[in-house]
Amino acid sequence: MKATAITDIGKTRAVNQDYIYTSVDRVGCLPNLFIVADGMGGHKAGDTASRFTVETIKTLIEQSQGKDAISIINDSVKMVNGLLLQKASESEDYYGMGTTLVIATIFDNVLRVANVGDSRLYVIDDNDITQITRDHSLVEEMVLAGKLSKSEARTHARKNVITRAIGGEEQVEPEMFSIDLKENSKVLMCSDGLTNMLEDAEILSIVRNNSDIEDAARMLIDRANENGGKDNISVIIVEL
Repeated sequence: MKATAITDIGKTRAVNQDYIYTSVDRVGCLPNLFIVADGMGGHKAGDTASRFTVETIKTLIEQSQGKDAISIINDSVKMVNGLLLQKASESEDYYGMGTTLVIATIFDNVLRVANVGDSRLYVIDDNDITQITRDHSLVEEMVLAGKLSKSEARTHARKNVITRAIGGEEQVEPEMFSIDLKENSKVLMCSDGLTNMLEDAEILSIVRNNSDIEDAARMLIDRANENGGKDNISVIIVEL
């Protein structure tokens, strides 16, 4: 297994509120761990929320005595939500802070993933790209209700309104997925700074046409910036 990760401030933001983590080595009972978090709030708050969430989840997983990956991830996400709310109460600067989260681990060619918010995880196989996670956002609800098309949702004025976040409410329910992977599968995780700037087909084309995942990740970042770079951009690519 090989993984690469890049985060970039983009073209318009003053602060990078994304925070990412990758380990192809064991973390606690998990054989590997990959995380993307996209913070929300004021400059200080959003940066703090994403960093605190990722670092705390890593610690919780390291300390977990559980054996089942889904349960370990689910419990850690719920625990970090309460801890982030507690952190937010420590300073007025942190009021209202929160973060999206997508977290994954892979073993025996099975991907286990959880998400909260609109950061995404895709599986790329040959000529196909499949979004595994489901956006917890207002526009996604409108798409599901038939009020918007997918292409309209990407540019909708309320695109950034998310309906579920770490630190948003006292209780959070991560959405969990378990997916069988093919031998040549690639897993791509990203913040919406990428998906708001690139269509899925363009993401697929870049990954397919760059056999080196580090080159692919850098090109995705560069292309997002070329298309406007309106937000922080984070990309993790895992190759089995």
